[in-house]
Amino acid sequence: MTRQETISSRNSERFRQWWMSILIWRERHIKERTFVILLSLAVGVFAGLAAMVLKWLIHTIASLLSTNINVSEGNYLYIILPVIGILLACWYVRYVVRDNISHGVTRVLYSISQNKSRLKPHNIYTSIVASSITIGFGGSVGAEGPIVYTGAAIGSNIGQAFRLTPRVLMILVGCGAAAGIAGIFKAPIAGMLFTLEVLMLDLTTVTVMPLLISSITAASVAYVFTGYDLEFFFVQSEPFTMGRVPFFIALGIFCGLVSLYFTRVMNMMERLFNKRLNVQWKKTLVGGSILAALVFLFPPLYGEGYGAINSLLNGDPSSIVDGSIFYPDRGSVWFITVYIGLIILLKGFATSATNGGGGVGGTFAPSLYVGCMTGFFFAFLMNNLVGDLGLSVKNFALMGMAGVMSGVMHAPLMGIFLTAEMTGGYELFLPLLIVSTLSYGTIKLFEPYSIYTMRLARDGKLLTHHKDKAVLTLMKMSSVIETDFLSVRPEMNLKQMVDTISQSKRNLFPVLDPENHLIGIVSLDDIRNIMFRPDLYKRMHVSRFMAMPPAKLSTTDTMEAVMKTFDDTGAWNLPVVDENGHYAGFVSKSKIFNSYRRVLRHYSED
Repeated sequence: MTRQETISSRNSERFRQWWMSILIWRERHIKERTFVILLSLAVGVFAGLAAMVLKWLIHTIASLLSTNINVSEGNYLYIILPVIGILLACWYVRYVVRDNISHGVTRVLYSISQNKSRLKPHNIYTSIVASSITIGFGGSVGAEGPIVYTGAAIGSNIGQAFRLTPRVLMILVGCGAAAGIAGIFKAPIAGMLFTLEVLMLDLTTVTVMPLLISSITAASVAYVFTGYDLEFFFVQSEPFTMGRVPFFIALGIFCGLVSLYFTRVMNMMERLFNKRLNVQWKKTLVGGSILAALVFLFPPLYGEGYGAINSLLNGDPSSIVDGSIFYPDRGSVWFITVYIGLIILLKGFATSATNGGGGVGGTFAPSLYVGCMTGFFFAFLMNNLVGDLGLSVKNFALMGMAGVMSGVMHAPLMGIFLTAEMTGGYELFLPLLIVSTLSYGTIKLFEPYSIYTMRLARDGKLLTHHKDKAVLTLMKMSSVIETDFLSVRPEMNLKQMVDTISQSKRNLFPVLDPENHLIGIVSLDDIRNIMFRPDLYKRMHVSRFMAMPPAKLSTTDTMEAVMKTFDDTGAWNLPVVDENGHYAGFVSKSKIFNSYRRVLRHYSED
């Protein structure tokens, strides 16, 4: 070992000892509940700063690249820039990060469900870098998924540094996610509701206070750096009247159907990229080509699309064709309406092409974008096809944002409060409630899971807000396998079997071959009538009275699958084998119930 390495090793040991002394002092002097509150404040600060860095990077890159774009004609830069962004992001992820950082919210859900809320340290910054490149160059995705991933990683790694339990780590992950949303949108209530509705953490006294503190802190950081302006400028042009309620109901149902379409398109394209295009260069080629063509024809698909949202909320739909080859038609109201309708249909393709091609971004902003277009489109058609109803297209564009977001994310409360907090549209609170609730109810008839959770739900790896399933997900097969069962061989006679029984405290005996494969079981109840007959001791062998178990469990089974097997078979004990068929032990219902109660108490501790 060199001198430098020796010095480095000594310094590392000193730091480790110093840090352990801090951990011991904290454990002795600060109660866990108080410490979680303090950490939630720190998580809010860091996640708020991360949100500001991400917004600044996206804005800086986009401003530098858009200086040569002419609003009065088609721009071939729209073909080139998004593809360059995808290539750079793909290179960064593949050769620098060397880890999967796509689908940020889904990755957070996976860490909660399957990895004890542990996220890697690089997740604190890698999503920021990759998504700022993707979106700054025009990728048709949002920054909210990456900032949720970043915030969750901040919370997780702070918790890991202080050696906190998985239950507390889960709360800090939720705090980071809430703070990310609150910081990037200046919407603290929506940030907390995002964690409760999308990440599906239980609403308890332990979780609410840290979530609120993190969200408020991150939003305060955003206000310090960017002022008190709302994310989208909106002035209500039509007061709420009860006579409009039927149109709000119709808009809610329409938003639910659009949410279903958007979700199905995203799933279809994801299957295309993951199953048919199994080589990265093919994914990049196809994704880049689709995105380039769509952005060139429909420039509002470039980047997050917040400029188009502001145009519709300000009552200026004609500016939506700026920078396109269709600019001369901007005076035709019907052309603009058809143009917006096509954008609604194509936004899902642009978003999935960006992510599928190798870019990094979320579906949060795209759902807001599609919702705004949907609300405007609906109000315009009602005004011009049914009659001059006088519906405010601005108000309906705002309600559409809440409706589609509620449907896509299965989060009606978050959709309502996020829209109100971003725009100041609190006077439309009742219409927002109607539209969001009906949109959520409509898509729920067809899709039981949100766009974030369905990937994990298909694999049985989803931690839901139903506490019984949550606890089952937190339990692991390795913690319930019992190995104190004495095994027997098929060639053993009844006398040897009785001798084994006399040494055992169990009434089940696995029958194993020389390679340790499970070939059957012997139950004490099944041989009770012959085990006291000495005349059969030499004549009867295990192979005669052993039986096959009603089912075998695998060491890789989830606890939900284990419980389903117990329910299907009606058994009380089942053998477990590994991937090679070697015997590993038994699992009993009583062991599962005891573990379940222990985890439930720990998980629900207030």
